[in-house]
Amino acid sequence: MVPVLSVIMGFILGAIIMLIFGYSPIQGYSAMFTTVFGQGPKNIGEIFVTAGPLIFTALGFSVANSAGFFNIGLSGQALCGWVASIWVALSMPDASRAIVLPLAVIAGALAGAVAAAIPGFLRAYFGTSEVIVTIMMNYVLLYASTHIVNNVMSPDVMSNKGVTKMVGANGTLRSAFLTEMTNGSRMNLGIFLALIFLVLVWFLMKKTTAGYEIRSVGLNPFASEYAGMSSKRTIILSMIISGTLAGLGGVVQGLGTFQNFFVQGSSLSIGFDGMAVSLLGAGSSAGILLAAVLFSVLKLGGQGMPLRAGVPTELVDVVIASIIFFVGISYLIRFLMAKTSGSKKEVAVVQEIEASSNDNSQEGGKI
Repeated sequence: MVPVLSVIMGFILGAIIMLIFGYSPIQGYSAMFTTVFGQGPKNIGEIFVTAGPLIFTALGFSVANSAGFFNIGLSGQALCGWVASIWVALSMPDASRAIVLPLAVIAGALAGAVAAAIPGFLRAYFGTSEVIVTIMMNYVLLYASTHIVNNVMSPDVMSNKGVTKMVGANGTLRSAFLTEMTNGSRMNLGIFLALIFLVLVWFLMKKTTAGYEIRSVGLNPFASEYAGMSSKRTIILSMIISGTLAGLGGVVQGLGTFQNFFVQGSSLSIGFDGMAVSLLGAGSSAGILLAAVLFSVLKLGGQGMPLRAGVPTELVDVVIASIIFFVGISYLIRFLMAKTSGSKKEVAVVQEIEASSNDNSQEGGKI
């Protein structure tokens, strides 16, 4: 109930802000959902285009969070996956798809894993704050990607300054069948890859020894060490898994959504949005799937609000921020729910005591 109430209160707060600035919440939200669901199958396909990378980054954050720390470097790790996958795909223009596509996906995943292993190693052996290290690495990886595109990649794979060529049919996640089915959308195989990893991560965390150790270290690293688990190894492993998943998010962004790479002016939004998706979904696979779809609907629908209702798209970000805010204070929501349910229980107990007292007094009168 807490995520559901967080979403509802986020929409309510967004409606209040619209009213304050003179916009109609009914028209604004109607424009949002009409843009998404009233424009045929193309926009439905675009929902899954946006949801695919978010699922991967949300899963990455969830694994790291289960180990007891915040991986704020999802943006940089996803960027590594994007650059590496595009680079590999463009470097093998004549190879078959059965070779190029798996190699590009694996390269992107490995790039994200290496980027995440560095802060994991520093945290495990030197006790450095993973928050500070991953934030700083976002900038390092951002400017490193710019240098690689402008100065390292071969001119043969470049289309323009800071922009690579489009990957060929042998290296894309796009599918003619999916494009035709969704009336020309960018829907690609990335969403199905994301669904597979939702199941794999659930199985890893719930059904394997490694997943049990990750959750144990996150709950109490000292007790885990006493039980014979290596907290250092588990921290590094969880970070590597987290970075691998984030790297795959970049792969889907590159080989599926854009099919090339271009210089980024700031950190990828899918990293920070993925954190919000994970928090809203309470770290569970089913919750992450639903939260990713919700965020996709908000972002895609927000693009139609200025045209249909005159509402600035920034207000969509306010709604998203409001939802995150209420998720962040979920303890308050749980407290209010507990107080409400506790009051009902107290009333029921009092009524039961009164009924019992009346029965006893009646029996005593008879005696």
